[in-house]
This record gives sequence, structure tokens and C-alpha cells, in this order.
Amino acid sequence: MGTPAGNDAFTEPHLETSALLVVDTQVDFLDDGTAAVAGTSAVLPALTRLVTAYRAAGRPVVHVVRLYAGDDVDLVRRAAVRAGAPVVRPGSPGARVAPGLLPAPGVELDSDALLAGRLQPVGPAEVVLWKPRWSAFHRTPLDGHLRQLGVDTVVVAGCNFPNCPRATVFDASERDYRVVVVPDATSQVTPERLADAEALGVRALPAAEVARGVTRAAAAGRSR
Repeated sequence: MGTPAGNDAFTEPHLETSALLVVDTQVDFLDDGTAAVAGTSAVLPALTRLVTAYRAAGRPVVHVVRLYAGDDVDLVRRAAVRAGAPVVRPGSPGARVAPGLLPAPGVELDSDALLAGRLQPVGPAEVVLWKPRWSAFHRTPLDGHLRQLGVDTVVVAGCNFPNCPRATVFDASERDYRVVVVPDATSQVTPERLADAEALGVRALPAAEVARGVTRAAAAGRSR
């Protein structure tokens, strides 16, 4: 099957019916964290711009997090977690969402609720969701949450594109969501990895363009 020639009526993003997925942007994964992912701290300003725009527009924001507890951990990290590696442990400071991304400072994650598969509301249209593996759709209520809100487009940003954001992008495409990746708000993006996503009809857009688009869409909706 060949690579699509570009975006068309079936893949063009609808920012007016989109949700922002902020993936794994937690303290332990920042550049000075215990499990640092290079470049994650550098994308925080663009991520903050996106979150602020979505929040002001009243569009859904989902902060997707990892919590390593017991053996419900990716195989590649299970040995380290069993040995006591202090990475995104429930209740630890390193598991917190990176500063500036939640609507109020000092919001603590409800680890028990998240690990039980429940969404934690942190704002009028904003929740935190725990995922046990790479994709935000794997064993989570994300798809049902988005469908209930009438979302048909997901904007994906956050930490470590080759792993969790990319897996989320592929699973979103499988579920017929229109998908946007924001390279300047996502760490570890490379042209080759981005090309894999674009071959699925994913649109790569800068944070400033997405923020402007969702702001315009909200204003147009309010004027009707």
C-alpha cells in the first residue's frame, strides 16, 4: 500500500472538535529527572502554549501519565522497576505532571483512582489519565471519553515521540481519529519518525499554528 499523497477531506484536522493529548510530560522525564528524556524540558514552553489555548477555548485536554507500580510495567523496564528504580512511582514528586501544565499549581495525582482506570478531573474540560503501556488508548477509557465529547481529532504532544506519542498516534489512526502531531511541543522527534506518522495521514503542525487555530475555532463558535 503506497504512502498517501497528502491530507484530504478524511484526514484534514478539525480543531473545532479536537482534544489535546499531553503524553508523559512528568517531572522524572524532564532533562534533570531521574529518567531524563533529552529535550523534554525544552518543549515545555510550546506545550504550555497549547494547553493554555485549549483551556481558554474550552476544548478537552487529557494529561496522560505513567505510574510504575508492581509488575504492571513495560517488559523493557520491568527489571529496573523491580529492582527499585525511582521512576514515576505513585505518590512521588517525580510522577507529578511537569510544572505549568496543570490549571493550578500543586495538584496531586490521585494514584489510586488513576491506577483503577478512572479519569481524574483537574479542570472544567481537563483530566488526567493513566496508561499502563506505550499507547494512551491501551487498556484506558480514552476512546470512550473522547467519543462522549464528540471529538474527532486528536492533537498529540509531550514526551519521547518514538515511544508513547508515536504509539498513541498509530492507535488513534486505527480508531479513525484525525491526528495532528506538534513537533516543537514533543521531545525526540526526528524527520524519519515523523515521516512514519505522516504516511498514515497525520498532519504535523507547529504549536503556534494549533493554538491560533483552536482559538479562532472557539471564537467562531461563540459568535454563532
